[in-house]
Amino acid sequence: MTLDRKTIFDQARRVVIKVGSGVLTGKDGLNKDRIDSLSRQLSVLLESGIEILLVSSGAMACGQRKIGLSKRPEEIPKRQAIAAVGQADLIWTYEVAFSHYNQKVAQILLTGDDLSSSRRRYLNARNTLNTLLEWKVLPIINENDTVGTEEIKFGDNDNLSALISLMMNADILVNLTDIDALYSNDPRSDPEAKKISLVTRINKEIEILASGLPGVLGTGGMLSKIRAAKKVTSAGIPMVIANGGDDDILASLFSGQPDVGTFFAPSREKLSNRKCWIAFHRKPKGVLKIDDGAVAAILQKGKSLLPGGITDVGGDFGIGAPVALHDNEDNWVATGLVNYKATDIRKIMGKRTNQIKTYLGEKPYDEVIHRNNMTVLGTTC
Repeated sequence: MTLDRKTIFDQARRVVIKVGSGVLTGKDGLNKDRIDSLSRQLSVLLESGIEILLVSSGAMACGQRKIGLSKRPEEIPKRQAIAAVGQADLIWTYEVAFSHYNQKVAQILLTGDDLSSSRRRYLNARNTLNTLLEWKVLPIINENDTVGTEEIKFGDNDNLSALISLMMNADILVNLTDIDALYSNDPRSDPEAKKISLVTRINKEIEILASGLPGVLGTGGMLSKIRAAKKVTSAGIPMVIANGGDDDILASLFSGQPDVGTFFAPSREKLSNRKCWIAFHRKPKGVLKIDDGAVAAILQKGKSLLPGGITDVGGDFGIGAPVALHDNEDNWVATGLVNYKATDIRKIMGKRTNQIKTYLGEKPYDEVIHRNNMTVLGTTC
């Protein structure tokens, strides 16, 4: 895929746009001027025929200000309560703003469970979003913080926007924040910080740079945005970080201006929707350590994982569970759905396929993970 950002923006027909709390809220609550500006910019893109899915933060920050709390509470029930208060105000403000452009909107609240617990629920969510796009209705997506628990949370809306991009096969993810790009240091405290306009590979150095740029109001700082970029670019979807406070930021991006924001180039061809679901939407239930021969067979020859290449099994999981494959240096190589439960894999690891029946009493499969149920990540995750 070309690294020419202008070509990518010119050809983009389905775009996920994430807007952070720092963009949408001010000292007195929601920044309605900013939301009006965003609505105007998005309506221009929608009129041009581009499909847009908007992932919007701001509910908790809005609720916090509306209730009159000086800081976000620690207690989960209180945090869920302020999210409920803020979400109502947030969606109504969007409704009013987009009505000026005759644009219909819909509220979509999701938990991590909706996209990971079963393929059916994942497909139901995707089908609903596709229907809204067909009807020319703008989906405004947020995490359902009022019912979320640690077990089912996405973590932050940076991660949610990445998962939506993967699920909906977006052409690009635009992450609008209160900082205009990734810098070599925090530009708010270091005047010598240098802007990074293009990232072709997300490595540990990039993650270290991002770790020093925290979020002010939301849960996700710059590091969470880098992690989101890592997911989408490894699946063939580019991402850009840009300043949502600029009233013409979307026009600047879609005109292909090379110095706007930080552009993260995709590292490979797009993965299929099912491969994305396996790799990124389902949390691994365990780890299979594999030897160098198995790594080469998977990465270079496109092979399935056989028991002979497995050197260790971590976790307790059942048949069909998503499992991460790690090499001897603990690099995450791939994710796949297993044909055998963990206890049986421990019995057959390192063995030839013709020995499976001897150790298990049956041999339903030669492969521990079939290639069709595996997503290769290389060493990017």
